Amino acid sequence: MARTNIAKARLRAGKPSIGTWIRLDGTLSAEMMAHVGFDWLVLDAEHSAFDIHSLQFMLQAISTTNTVPMVRVPWNDPIELKRTLDAGAYGVVIPMVKSREDAEKAVRAVRYPPMGDRSFGSVRGPLYAGDDYPVIANDEILLVLQLEHIEAVRNVHEILAVPGFDAIFIGPNDLGASMMTENGKRPPADVVETACAEILKACQEAGIPCGYHCGSADDVNRRIALGYQFNALAMDTSFLVNTAKAEWAKLVDIAKA
Repeated sequence: MARTNIAKARLRAGKPSIGTWIRLDGTLSAEMMAHVGFDWLVLDAEHSAFDIHSLQFMLQAISTTNTVPMVRVPWNDPIELKRTLDAGAYGVVIPMVKSREDAEKAVRAVRYPPMGDRSFGSVRGPLYAGDDYPVIANDEILLVLQLEHIEAVRNVHEILAVPGFDAIFIGPNDLGASMMTENGKRPPADVVETACAEILKACQEAGIPCGYHCGSADDVNRRIALGYQFNALAMDTSFLVNTAKAEWAKLVDIAKA
């Protein structure tokens, strides 16, 4: 029986879907986070030390739960995407999509013919999703394009016109960095927020879910109220450090006495 991508199902139903980012390299931490209850976990292969072996092991660990195993690939590269999907990712996030051509390239790499040109050869795909994986993969694998550059804002309508992807995810940090002045000064927060709102509005007009990387549960709730659907709540490293800092702060006076 085919395995339903619960994150994609929620987005299709017009509901919010909430997950988090994983940067710690290890099967145990990935498995533990998968048991928290998030719809999905994104293994961040762009900004972490993961290689294809560790990715596969972590994807296997997440697959013991109902949480959808996803990967943010290092770049919009067909070879990287093929290996990541064959390792068992049931969703991928493509960083730094700036143009229609970037979006089309991602769709071709992720989708099987006739929609794309991904080659057949996955072993873990059928193990995770069922024997009919080659038939249902195009419909179940969640393809998310990350818009995180001012160039993407300018081209947002052309990007959204490309068929074959499922959601947009805004990267506010890199978006702000792409709007720096010549002297290296970041734009005010409200300027970046205006750019994000422009992307969200375009997505809503096109009927495509839009998401945002949030730093807190309050921020997730605020984004959902604004219309964002695919939202990340922090990441494993921030959960670890923030909890440790909060507990240490209660003891620091005693520890330093």
